[in-house]
Amino acid sequence: MAQDNSLLEKMEALRLRFEEVGQMITDPEVIADQKRYVKLNKEYRELEDIVEVGKKYKNLLDNIESSRAMLKEEDDEEMRAMARDELDSLEAERPGMEEEIKMLLLPGDPEDSKNAVMEIRAGTGGDEASIFAGDLFRMYTKYCEGKGWKTEVTHVSEGTSGGYKEVVMKVSGNGVYGILKYESGVHRVQRVPQTETQGRVHTSAASVAVLPEAEEFDIELKQEDIRKDTYCSSGPGGQSVNTTYSAIRLTHIPTGIVVTCQDQKSQLKNLDKAMTELRTRIYNLEYQKYLDEISSKRKTMVSTGDRSAKIRTYNYPQGRVTDHRINYTMYNLPAVMDGDIGGIIDKLQIEENAERLKASEM
Repeated sequence: MAQDNSLLEKMEALRLRFEEVGQMITDPEVIADQKRYVKLNKEYRELEDIVEVGKKYKNLLDNIESSRAMLKEEDDEEMRAMARDELDSLEAERPGMEEEIKMLLLPGDPEDSKNAVMEIRAGTGGDEASIFAGDLFRMYTKYCEGKGWKTEVTHVSEGTSGGYKEVVMKVSGNGVYGILKYESGVHRVQRVPQTETQGRVHTSAASVAVLPEAEEFDIELKQEDIRKDTYCSSGPGGQSVNTTYSAIRLTHIPTGIVVTCQDQKSQLKNLDKAMTELRTRIYNLEYQKYLDEISSKRKTMVSTGDRSAKIRTYNYPQGRVTDHRINYTMYNLPAVMDGDIGGIIDKLQIEENAERLKASEM
């Protein structure tokens, strides 16, 4: 019963905090302070789910107590049998609900609810690496479409024989970063390249970096720290793209970070996108320190802080995909390359949650 009391106490404390935050977000002073208002609103939404599960858990424990009381007090054998069945059913439900509560009580990554910026870059393997980077881009685009997320390409550098040397896209939706973060790392492909005449299998690689998009209130940018350059856009888009100075290059002088955006005809729209990306990159300098700190505390960092780690191999001759972090292999490569990566991400999340739960109980 100590377990019940400890969980109930935590749930009660969170319920009180939920009510407190609910009152605070209606306070005109809080509403006037946008940064604080946004933060409290986010906390309110997160607490709402936990409080709802807390109500169900309290109800479950009350029903268990009622069934036990009936077993003690009831003389009628038929009523006792009903109470016993009810008690067995409730007790069977209880471990799953307690596990769910423990998971909800684990401190989540504060970035998980954010949109994401995804960068895919060709690595070793020349033209074949660029083609593979293009395949990964298509895979992620299809996956995001299936989730109902919005994707927006902000930067493209095309490969000489197809695919991309580099492609950067923003992904917007509910809890995007918390799902896509598992894709950060080096992806390897083993197959016969289109350019190979001997039919030999080559190994090429592409790297994927997934960053949480910085929100407007996360970081303040000083205009005097930013150098802005404009230039003519190149690539597809017709004459107007190539002849007007609509492309933007921003350099953040203190950090040396450079971002470019040229996919819009309007300079203002490109500037807006470039500012968002610059804010994200600066924010991620600090976030990377946080990732390094966590990864040093965990034996296996599933959503790895090390973006140079080899995380997955796509073997075409065998139709095989292997995720090296959890030693998970499946033989449905065509479906995976068509965007069906949800099953892999689910397994990675389960593994990481189990690890976090174990660490919290030590």
